[in-house]
Amino acid sequence: MRTSDWLKNTEIMLKSHDVPTARLDALVLLEDQLNTNRAHLLAHPEIKLTPVQITVLDEMLARRAAHVPLAYIRGKTEFYGRDFTVNEHVLEPRPESETMITLLKQLSLKQQVKLADIGSGSGALGITAALELGLDTVYLHDIDPKTLEVAKKNAEMHNVRVVLLQDNLINNYNADYEILLCNLPYVPDSFHINTAATHEPKIAIFGGPDGLDLYREMFVQIANLPFKPRYILTESLPPQHEELAHIAADAGYQLLQSEDFIQVFSPDRSAQSRV
Repeated sequence: MRTSDWLKNTEIMLKSHDVPTARLDALVLLEDQLNTNRAHLLAHPEIKLTPVQITVLDEMLARRAAHVPLAYIRGKTEFYGRDFTVNEHVLEPRPESETMITLLKQLSLKQQVKLADIGSGSGALGITAALELGLDTVYLHDIDPKTLEVAKKNAEMHNVRVVLLQDNLINNYNADYEILLCNLPYVPDSFHINTAATHEPKIAIFGGPDGLDLYREMFVQIANLPFKPRYILTESLPPQHEELAHIAADAGYQLLQSEDFIQVFSPDRSAQSRV
């Protein structure tokens, strides 16, 4: 079978299963299988697929037709221009989260800071921060040991030194972190997620009735730390931002900046001086 015929048939099949990105998904899987790029594929529609290649591709397509995330099928995804390993134990990093790295790089920071990724999942945020800022070490907190195994693989792949900590947020470590990157579960329990997201770990998606339970718990923990982080960056839905700012304020933090899904908080010095 020629690749052009396979692409045409695959697009029709995936569309019949309500996959909205049918054409793109087919091209991505074909690129992976043939180890080539999209331009080459489209320029050479006469390329023939072997029976073995067709079998492998058909198995992948069956999973995609069932709305398994493309990243899980491929075993990887791209975040901030780099590939990261993902599987069913971690949430696929979203493009919205890249804004957190962009805002982090805009902060006034010394050359080496002690940074922790809370609820690290695949480690994409913490590892990317280390690479972009040139940090010697980053600290990855997650409650799930299987998730930390994925983060370890990603750290090794990108040659980043990490300390992996199995923890409920930041409960068991009174470390003197200067920066916290926090992409905690923030989807309200009653929110209807798309079919692909149902294949992802629910513990990494849902955050209670209004989606902010984990943030409430974390800011209580932070309020009790002897050393207060200089910056806390969070991700949540824009309609949740006002309430999350109130939660942070109760812990002595003020909002510095907000962009898309990301908020940046720092200790409220004026409030401390009034105490």
